[in-house]
Amino acid sequence: MPTVLLTGFEPFDGNTSNPSWTAVQEVRDRWDGDAEIHVRQLPVDFARVDDALRAALAEVDPDIVIAVGLAGGTDTIRVERVAINVDDARIPDNSGFQPIDEPIVGDGPAAYFSTLPIKAAVEAVRSSGIPAVVSQTAGTYTCNHVFYLLLHELRQRADARGGFVHIPYSAEEAVGTDRPFLPMDQLASALTAVVRATLAHESDVRVGGGTLD
Repeated sequence: MPTVLLTGFEPFDGNTSNPSWTAVQEVRDRWDGDAEIHVRQLPVDFARVDDALRAALAEVDPDIVIAVGLAGGTDTIRVERVAINVDDARIPDNSGFQPIDEPIVGDGPAAYFSTLPIKAAVEAVRSSGIPAVVSQTAGTYTCNHVFYLLLHELRQRADARGGFVHIPYSAEEAVGTDRPFLPMDQLASALTAVVRATLAHESDVRVGGGTLD
């Protein structure tokens, strides 16, 4: 049975919750498919997150890793295509550190592409009636940091696949604000669709040739 690791982040930037962490727990608690779902919370801390991610990979030994983070300002599920080798933080992390134009891995390549079937995942989310797009950038904050480091680490795990999904605020975090949001039920359903699509598709190549649009 495949093993799936879902990661979410702790709260940051003055928030008291982070929908990425709540949503991955919802996915685990609702799951009824042919895979084992494990979840881990990651710190929004450039100095600590590397060890936390590596520990999660060692503990779970996953076949699939889907890291999830918050993209405030959107009301769409964003399945990320590419992670770039740079930290350029717009705000300090939870320890007060704010790296500017620093490489994530000193001798690493400029970028890695997701090894998830990103277009199949987007198609699956949309089929659930939830807005979703392929995103071409995960930014340069801790989300991109985790995305890049994850793919760097997975080079040592020949059969493991991984990628990153950005989600909006949930309704709970948007109360009393003008923040765009999706209900938590939809966030969890969207991530479940991404998991199911990843289990069903090794890549975005269609049977018989061609690629998913």
